[in-house]
Amino acid sequence: MSVHGTVAEGFEGVREEFEAFLAEEPAAPGAQLAAYLDGRPVVDLRSEGVEQDSLTGVYSVTKGAAHLLVALLVQDGVLDLDREVAAYWPEFAAEGKGRLTLRELLAHRAGVISVEGGFSAAELADDRLIAARLAVQKPYWEPGTAHGYHATVIGALTGEVVLRATGRTLQELYEERIRAPHGLELYLGLPAELEPRFRSLLRAEPTPEQLTEFLAQPMPGKDGLFAISFNLRTDLVNFVNERETRAKGSASAGGVGSARGVAGMYAAAISGLGGHGPLLEPETVAEFTTVHYPGTDLVTGSVDNFALGFETSGLSYPFLGPDAFGHCGVSGAQGFADPASGVAYGYTRRRFVFPPSGAAPENDRLAAAVVRAARAVR
Repeated sequence: MSVHGTVAEGFEGVREEFEAFLAEEPAAPGAQLAAYLDGRPVVDLRSEGVEQDSLTGVYSVTKGAAHLLVALLVQDGVLDLDREVAAYWPEFAAEGKGRLTLRELLAHRAGVISVEGGFSAAELADDRLIAARLAVQKPYWEPGTAHGYHATVIGALTGEVVLRATGRTLQELYEERIRAPHGLELYLGLPAELEPRFRSLLRAEPTPEQLTEFLAQPMPGKDGLFAISFNLRTDLVNFVNERETRAKGSASAGGVGSARGVAGMYAAAISGLGGHGPLLEPETVAEFTTVHYPGTDLVTGSVDNFALGFETSGLSYPFLGPDAFGHCGVSGAQGFADPASGVAYGYTRRRFVFPPSGAAPENDRLAAAVVRAARAVR
């Protein structure tokens, strides 16, 4: 399978690794790979059949964009991590949630992972509706005592705090403060005029061996926390394929963009982009990349996976620094910033990885190749 695009001098090994991955892939993934080093673009690659300007759904990579905005508001003093959520949003205090702080909410400790019966796909696209229903929802565990991935609702929860504190939606502020000034191709609300560039998500095509192995594993029960949090009653593949989802840009999983847009956002965060200085101060990076509440996730079973709003990328990829931060997406997408190496990384794919479980496994080798090259040329 042909590879298109460019790499900077010293990053030829990244192209080779990308080519090797595609040669082994049984079904065309529709992949894009991009990276920045100290704010400078060094990798911009795509697989055969992917246009240079195409956009696709990035699912939970969206959470990284949403919480970068939250980090900026904390940095500005608009939001206080140790203030109760209910101080901004009084209705949230119902059912024993009144003492939960914003810090705990960002660490997925609220316990309101869904509502009884779950949400429809149309409801999941509407952050305000989700927030209103979760405000009066009884938590699935005592708030603040444990954490569990709020997979389909965390952006609506933090977004409602942003709205109550500022009078503006998270999506509006992201556009104004992050996306537009840096010209990023990562949208929380895809404009209608860009619809022709959108490429729909494709279902996974597992090999017989992959399917056999998957079916041999225990499946989550429909009443378990995993099924509830991931709202398994909906069709994940088609969620962002719906125009309503893309138009509203739900802050949990409705973002649309390119690998270049994802990597560019993280470059803007730690290094600066296009003549702008870094969005985040070192103290803010330290605060938002620290695991404040260690332990096992009640939903996914992962350990110490979350800092504040972001995933702890250094735990997933040991070759990154301890303060690396980002977020993956269920289709296989990935984005992160690594202040230690100066790398900002973005990866998207149209075809769902199998099984759908977050960052596609090829990110291990692709990200390692990028960081290895960065350290050699820096």
